Amino acid sequence: MKKYDLLRSGGNIIRVLDVKQKRVLVIDCINRKMPVWVEPMMMESYSECSDRELFEVTGVSVMGIDDLDADQRKTMYERYTMIAPVLPFITEERVRSQLIFSIAKEYKVSKQTIRSYLCLYLVYLDVAALAPKKCQKKRELTQDEKHMRWALNKFFYTTKKQSLMTAYTMMLKEKYCDSMGVLVKEYPSFYQFRYFYRKTRKMQNFYISRDGLKNYQRNNRPLTGEGVQEFAPSVGVGMLDATVCDIYLVNDAGSLVGRPILTACIDAHSSLCCGYSLSWEGGVYSLRGLMLNIITDKVSWCRKFGISVRKEDWDCDMLPATFVTDMGSEYKSENFEQIAELGVTVVNLPSYRPELKGQVEKFFDLIQDSYKKHLKGKGVIEPDYQERGAHDYRKDACLTMKDFEKIILHCIIYYNSQRIIENFPYTEAMIADNVKPHASCIWEWGKSQMGANLITVGSRELVLTLLPRTTGRFDRTGLKVNKLRYYCEGYTEQYLCGGNVTVAYNPEDVTSVWLLENGSYVEFVLIESRYKGKDLTEVQELQNSQKTIIKSAEKDNLQAQINLAQHIEAIAGSVSGHMDVRMKNIRTTRKREQDMRHQDYMKEGKRYE
Repeated sequence: MKKYDLLRSGGNIIRVLDVKQKRVLVIDCINRKMPVWVEPMMMESYSECSDRELFEVTGVSVMGIDDLDADQRKTMYERYTMIAPVLPFITEERVRSQLIFSIAKEYKVSKQTIRSYLCLYLVYLDVAALAPKKCQKKRELTQDEKHMRWALNKFFYTTKKQSLMTAYTMMLKEKYCDSMGVLVKEYPSFYQFRYFYRKTRKMQNFYISRDGLKNYQRNNRPLTGEGVQEFAPSVGVGMLDATVCDIYLVNDAGSLVGRPILTACIDAHSSLCCGYSLSWEGGVYSLRGLMLNIITDKVSWCRKFGISVRKEDWDCDMLPATFVTDMGSEYKSENFEQIAELGVTVVNLPSYRPELKGQVEKFFDLIQDSYKKHLKGKGVIEPDYQERGAHDYRKDACLTMKDFEKIILHCIIYYNSQRIIENFPYTEAMIADNVKPHASCIWEWGKSQMGANLITVGSRELVLTLLPRTTGRFDRTGLKVNKLRYYCEGYTEQYLCGGNVTVAYNPEDVTSVWLLENGSYVEFVLIESRYKGKDLTEVQELQNSQKTIIKSAEKDNLQAQINLAQHIEAIAGSVSGHMDVRMKNIRTTRKREQDMRHQDYMKEGKRYE
């Protein structure tokens, strides 16, 4: 038994790669697994074998290098280059594994791919074994089959969703009729057409071409993933979304207001509701309320509504480090993307893909199902509300926003702390710790595990981060933002030097703005006191009204300037021409004129009494 010998025992063939006194390194040529050390006595039943026998048993024929084309040779040498550094260390398992790992990382392929190339080379000891097989040419379609393929693509695989018989008929009309529109003698039957369709049909192409890509992704695509745990293996991935609640509400005076908007953040791993916002406004406004609610202590929050809750039932006062959103305009806005400054990563999903954030979609279903069955006849919308002649559910409205928010809070508390999650993928550690199947329990357990990704942030910092921003400019009159002037001590050089800066502002109160400087916020106070306490829209209306008044007076001002010029010219024109001006005794002359024009204003005042 020598190095590189082929040995056979029945259907098993091995190749000897190295021989030592008490051990032999061999590789299984049939299963092509990594080489292993065995005892020599285990090989007593093996006898010598030839390369031809190896090719017959494995069904592989290694071509000569000269018989390979350029692409095959290129791929062959690329694969050999990958495994070449490992070959000198084939007998040292630890070094071999480290090399395979580094090579896989360098070439961006899997470790199993490197092992596969290595084993293939060691079995045949021929670099040509690494060459890819040449693809066999496909049979060309007949003319009838080309016509069938054309008809299927043009009439069947379209959003018009024509039937197979319609596509067949259109094929005969276009391809098998003469100039007079008469069917020729020989043409394929419908059964042949249907057979070709069934033989070539691909269901993915069928669904996408007839129903669209988005419908396929939502309703038909293979669900081979592990679920949300695949991209949220630990707590700290928040899914955001908003929905219009299926209920009409009134104000305190009993007047109909409409349907409120519920915005929520759901932890993808545990399905805990991290926070919510119930408001009449959507968009960025509701997102600010949601972010503040996420970091709010929920015990004190519920106490405001007269609800008592244990801290462990809703123990969330930190931001998830990742937010998963859809393509809504509020999530793509610059305001919301500014939250990345706190260390949060925002992931925008493709549009019309609600299944990618199924946790938050399910949350809305469960919450609405929880209260709708108990509020029938109190403004809740039934499925027939859009049908003709259906009941007008607006007339049933009787709950105010405050009443409804109490109901929503009770539903969320039940959702977090009492709802049983039946299909959660429990791990051995969770079973050992006897984690109950509730979202709050899974959340509490997940926060204590490695990988939990939550961010602690203060409410002021969060609010300032989510404020809209604009460009301000320093000049001698102060910091100009939105055509208003602001001031702060210690910025004399900036006022004198000028320059543009980024400023956060509150559109609801122009009293202050905040300069972004080295990651911190510096408050500047409004100089023009007449605008203090007003919102930006009101200030802009006042400024526009002032402009309108000034613009309306422009014509009169021009006319007054013209009249002034006329008067001046008339007076100047009445004066006679140049006279010789005497320049002597100017002081005496000035004194005499002063005495002549001097008046006693006390006497003049009595005259007017």
